[in-house]
Amino acid sequence: MTVSGLAAGSYVLTAVATDGSGLSSTSAPVNITVNTGSGLPYGLTSNAPVTAFLNMPTTFNGTLPALLSQTGAFSDTTNRIPAGGLIPYQPNTPLWSDGAVKSRFMALPNNGGTLTPDQQISFLPTNSWTFPAGTVFVKNFDLVVDQTNTNTPLRRLETRLLVRDINGAVYGVTYKWRPDNSDAELLSSSLTENILITNATGVSTQAWYYPSPADCLTCHTPAANYVLGVNTRQLNGNLTYPATGNTDNQLRTLNRLGLFNPAFDESAITNFESLSALTNLTASLEQRARSYLDANCAQCHRPGGAGITFDARYDTPLSQQNITNYPAAFSLGVDNACIVKADDVWRSVLLSRINTNAASIKMPPLARSIIDTNAVQVIAGWINSLPGVPALAPPTITPNGGSYFASVNVSLQAPDTNATIYYTLDGTLPTTNSILYSGALNLTGNVTVTANAFETNFYNSIGASAQFLVQPLNFTSEGFDTNNLFELGFAGVTGSNYVLEASTNLINWTPISTNNATTNFFNLLDPDATNFQERFYRVLQQ
Repeated sequence: MTVSGLAAGSYVLTAVATDGSGLSSTSAPVNITVNTGSGLPYGLTSNAPVTAFLNMPTTFNGTLPALLSQTGAFSDTTNRIPAGGLIPYQPNTPLWSDGAVKSRFMALPNNGGTLTPDQQISFLPTNSWTFPAGTVFVKNFDLVVDQTNTNTPLRRLETRLLVRDINGAVYGVTYKWRPDNSDAELLSSSLTENILITNATGVSTQAWYYPSPADCLTCHTPAANYVLGVNTRQLNGNLTYPATGNTDNQLRTLNRLGLFNPAFDESAITNFESLSALTNLTASLEQRARSYLDANCAQCHRPGGAGITFDARYDTPLSQQNITNYPAAFSLGVDNACIVKADDVWRSVLLSRINTNAASIKMPPLARSIIDTNAVQVIAGWINSLPGVPALAPPTITPNGGSYFASVNVSLQAPDTNATIYYTLDGTLPTTNSILYSGALNLTGNVTVTANAFETNFYNSIGASAQFLVQPLNFTSEGFDTNNLFELGFAGVTGSNYVLEASTNLINWTPISTNNATTNFFNLLDPDATNFQERFYRVLQQ
């Protein structure tokens, strides 16, 4: 059992055991000493009783409340006032959720008496905590829908509940808020909703994904011990508690409430690790990057998890995480790709995958439609700070591919004036044995241009590629128009002049007309064609 709030001093503890017949025995006394604390106010010093599971079923197979107001999570659902006993918390490094504003609460079973292990968190200073059956986590999601006016109320989107069940696992459910915010309704499956966002340039649309119960279990897995973002390194930070107005370290407050088993001397908190937010400029780039990976990737990327090759957990030393200079299983078409390659953002697949919304590439893959630009900036800065041979940026290909008629001039631009470019025209990766670039290329056929930059004391660039489809000048059709004039269809370059010439012997050619191509496809006429038994045609481009 745990008793909190004792005054400093020495205490003698004895235990009395009584059997069914009424016989009892008393243990030998145990002397304990309670040391004087810091004297700083706690965030909370007491908590109201909480019914295990609130009004939720003990397993997912039970009857789920159809409305959020029926779950017991709020004493006033419309105003979203949490029920008594729900404790607010705030992770140091929140999971990225497309810019949503989130508020979080946890409800641990509490019968109002002395706390016993079945009402406490199994505490570890590292790794994860284990929560008692009947614990319910409540998370609200709101969205800024007018970025031009801070007085515009946030749009309520959803409230998610994660329940620790009687089988040692969890289940999750989503309640979608009604437009009038009177209540939120249970979703049985996932849902995507397009939400209009007013910004400085007009109105954009953001796709918001409401997860299904099955989606919840994609991340809340046995390997991750089910509960995410509620651990020592995430809650080792301050929070202002609305009930008291006091700002306190969250671990210190939870320890004071007697919620940890075992409890710890609060002076030890300074020895515990703490994650850092991406925007915490007092923390190093490495600290912020590794904190981000722990919060956003470690649920899968860990031993036993669905993610392969690397361990994103902050507790694992960086040298053992298989992240830096470790070959990437999915190269994304980049030569010598690594999960993170020191001082080479172009070969760092991790950066590429958080910096895209392509469904088959993006990470994390679930419930994300917006790139976390803060994460991209911090991860890129961290990569560039890692010791290693710096890599050249890839050359610029201008134009960067496309469809053309007859020919196209293509230029290659090196990242700096000291770099040398080698290129190929068959899509293969260039080496220093490939063609040396010395001037603009005139392409007259279909090719894939791939270029690499090389320079002494630098790692060569990744290959930059562009595909060019060059259609030759050619006749596309022939026949008579509605006026019985012989007509030739022709494919050419818009804006160019073309002279149609005719011959009866392929030696002597007679100009018939000069035509300006206003489009790529146009018609050429020979009004005298019917005067000849046979006639040959050619077109000259001026």
